[in-house]
Amino acid sequence: MKPLLILGGRIIDPSQGIDMVGDLIITEGRITQIGRASSPDEPCSVLHADGMIVSPGFIDLHCHLREPGFEEKETIATGTRAAASGGFTTICCMPNTEPPIDTKATVEFIIRKAASEGAVRVLPIGCVTKGRRGEEMVHIGELAKAGVVALSDDGNPVSNAQVMRQALEHSRHFNLFLSDHCEDTSLSAGGLMNDGSVSARLGLTGIPAAAEEVMVARDIDLAEMTGGRVHIAHASTAGSVDLIRRGKEKGIAVTAEVTPHHLTMTEERVMGYDTNAKMYPPLRTEADIEALVIGLNEGVIDAIATDHAPHTDADKLCDFNVAAFGISVLETALGSLLTLVHSGKIDLVTLISKLTSEPANILQNSEIGTLKAGACADVTIFDPEAEWVVDPAAFASKGKNTPLAGQLLKGKVMATIYRGGVMYKDDSMKVEIVYHQAGARIE
Repeated sequence: MKPLLILGGRIIDPSQGIDMVGDLIITEGRITQIGRASSPDEPCSVLHADGMIVSPGFIDLHCHLREPGFEEKETIATGTRAAASGGFTTICCMPNTEPPIDTKATVEFIIRKAASEGAVRVLPIGCVTKGRRGEEMVHIGELAKAGVVALSDDGNPVSNAQVMRQALEHSRHFNLFLSDHCEDTSLSAGGLMNDGSVSARLGLTGIPAAAEEVMVARDIDLAEMTGGRVHIAHASTAGSVDLIRRGKEKGIAVTAEVTPHHLTMTEERVMGYDTNAKMYPPLRTEADIEALVIGLNEGVIDAIATDHAPHTDADKLCDFNVAAFGISVLETALGSLLTLVHSGKIDLVTLISKLTSEPANILQNSEIGTLKAGACADVTIFDPEAEWVVDPAAFASKGKNTPLAGQLLKGKVMATIYRGGVMYKDDSMKVEIVYHQAGARIE
């Protein structure tokens, strides 16, 4: 592998408090120099990043790769290519597969498959309960030894409070966190979208904010009782933000994520019965978005995660009542999120922090989410001003299910580097092979 020089970009690395225009040099898959780079005494590849942002590779704490069992929706190969296209170099895959990730064998299958076919790093999340049925806890030690980084029954909540308590207690011994899909199914039963004026106009059964919030409150209480680490998946309501804030103020080990769609789209997207806007949690209100953005800026919300949920056309091109919940997100995440930066609701450094160093902290992994010398060379280069039109047909993901089709976004990933290798490159980015003597400045 030739050394790789990234020249002239605005380097933003929240893990080190770096925000500067400079160069980055990568050698043998590691960050070796940051600042003003000189070429080595061997041929090197050069990416010119003038006017672009150079950041640590993005980390996604929550996505669905569907394999094994639902390969018609997505595979590890297609999902990781989609991740690279979106600037993600690390993705954590959820266990609602078939079979679910509740045994050592399934964990090992995913790790092997990702090693042989994946374009980026895949970290498996194991089930909390066997079969995700909410009844009997998995063998947490076995899954931890096999390589899971967290536990979740995502797609289902852990409804039984005693099971959740036991899982939090046991997970402490293996330094795992529990990512819970917070839903009181007795309140959400039959719901299709947010409960409010839009659902009333459309005649659709609503899902109240309380269906999420009562479970958020329970999980935080159980984390306080057990000392376990609980992570609130896809927080979507103002009430959830308040609960998480109070939990953090009490010193409880609670972290939280929010998705790009819950930060940028409201329940109005469902008008016209657009099945691509049907998701769980449902899209909420402007007031909820405002609270979520404040939560990000205050540090109440720790990370932005995609909850990438690819589906087939058959899953979505049907009556709204029977359409699947979920949205394909990996390739539109950055463009959507930069609308918050361009509108002044969040600054660029904070956004990058929520995609890099802060999710790395949740994973307790110092090798990723940073551009420190010696760290694994995972790098994302993006142009915050580049405009592009969302074309689902061009997605690397099998999932074309997005309500953003045809929308103009401002901000585009130009290159994604994983372990020093260029895994994705926009057509406008040219890789140049340069021969220079050591110490010579590349212009």
